[in-house]
Formats: sequence, structure tokens, C-alpha cells
Amino acid sequence: MTQTAVMILCGLIAGPVVGGLVSGLDRILTARMQSRIGPPVLQPFFDVVKLLAKEPLVVNVWQAFCAYCYIAAASIALVLFFLQSDLLLIFFVQAVGAVFLVVGALSSTSPYSQIGAHRELLQILSYEPLLVLVVVGFYLETGSFKLADIYAWPQPMLLKLPFLFIVLGYALTIKLRKSPFDLSTCHHAHQELVKGLLTDYSGPFLALTEIGHWFEVVLLLGFCTLFWGTSWIGMAVLLAVTYFLEVLVDNITSRMNWRWMLSYVWGVGLTLSLVNLIWLHQG
Repeated sequence: MTQTAVMILCGLIAGPVVGGLVSGLDRILTARMQSRIGPPVLQPFFDVVKLLAKEPLVVNVWQAFCAYCYIAAASIALVLFFLQSDLLLIFFVQAVGAVFLVVGALSSTSPYSQIGAHRELLQILSYEPLLVLVVVGFYLETGSFKLADIYAWPQPMLLKLPFLFIVLGYALTIKLRKSPFDLSTCHHAHQELVKGLLTDYSGPFLALTEIGHWFEVVLLLGFCTLFWGTSWIGMAVLLAVTYFLEVLVDNITSRMNWRWMLSYVWGVGLTLSLVNLIWLHQG
């Protein structure tokens, strides 16, 4: 019981702390790639604290409720990950948070918010099937959805699921809101005058969505660690290389439209997934 409480506490603390630091490092790395100095690594925390200190204003009560539900689902999913719970359960919990974020945007009459919500739905439609197939791949290899069993597997999953790791990279690019899939809420000033999905969020409620996103970032990086659970060094190297490539792709590509995203992600992602799953079945 004590160990469970400690893991829950670690999950709730690791989400905003690690997620904020990753966001800060992301900004610095992006700035260096663009020949800029960039903000300090703690700037995301400063931004969130500033938002929390502002007056809470929302379009309607439902929008505030959805912001709370989003951060609750994201934090619960990460806590379940720290508890090494069922991977399928974690997947569905984080999906609930994504849906509430969309519902909150749809509760506004702003055309920017409405467009951002519809784009987010298209993004969910793109990456959710891929995440399901990644989870299925883990099950076919280990015979279990439990994270404890996956981490206890004697060899790195990357050796048996290389194509599914690439597929996870597509989902990671969409969830991190990186180009060329940053359709619903882009963080680049040169691409957006308003922030799409989050246009009508402000003050503390915008801070909640940002913290919720930090929880999701840590959760997704946790998914990446499953591909090399046999060594802490290998896990760290895999995470560093993966995130560097995500930032690199973000800086060398431009946004594409939703039709390209849906056809490309489904076409390439589903093909790679099926090839890897057939390989596992035949092996």
C-alpha cells in the first residue's frame, strides 16, 4: 500500500516537472536549429505560473469542466503507467482526455475554436488506430497487456517491433503538435494568429490544458521506453534520439493539410503495422 501511494505521488509530480523541462529543452533545441538563443529552460513553468495568476474567464461553464476533465484524464493515465497497470486501460483513459479537450472547444461559438476542434478530431482519427496497433503488437509478443510483463521481457522490443516503433513516432509527432501534423493548435507564431483548439481558453484554464499536455508528453515518452526496457542506458539513448528527431522533423517540414495527414498516416502507418504484426505471427 505504501509503495502504491509512493508511485501515485511520483506520477503526479513527474508529469508537470518532467513535462515542463522537456518543453523547455524543446524550445531551446528549436531555437538553436533556427540560429536563435531561445528562452531559458524554465520558461514553460514561468508561463504557467503567470497564467495561473490571471483572472479565470471562460466562454461557458462547460469549457472549464472540460479543462478539468482533460488534465484529470492525462494525470490518471500517467499514474496508471507508473503503477505498471494495463496498457489498454491507459490507452483508453488518455483517449477520454483528448475527447474532452475537443468537446471544450466545440462548446464555444468562435469559428477559430470550432475549426481547431474539427482538426483535432481528424488528428485523433489519425493516431488512435496506430496506438491501438502498437498495443496489440506488445500483446502478441509478450502475451500480456501488463506493463510489468512488458518491462520484464528478456530482450528489447525494438528488435521485434521496429516498424511499430516508427508507427509510434507518427502518433508522437501528432500528439506533440509537431510539423507536418500541427493542424489544430500550432505553437509556431509564424503559422497561427490564434491557437485553434485553445483559442477561447485563457488564464488558469489555459494553464490546465498546458499542464495536461505535459502529462501526455511524459506518458508518450513512457510508451517509447517500452521498446527498450532491458537497460536504463538504452532507454535513455532511445528517448534522446527519438525526441531529437521529433524536433528536427518539426523544424525541417511545413504543415500539410488534413487530407494529406489522414491518407499518409493511415497509408504508411497501417501498412507498417500490419507488416510487423504479420512478422510476429509468422515468427
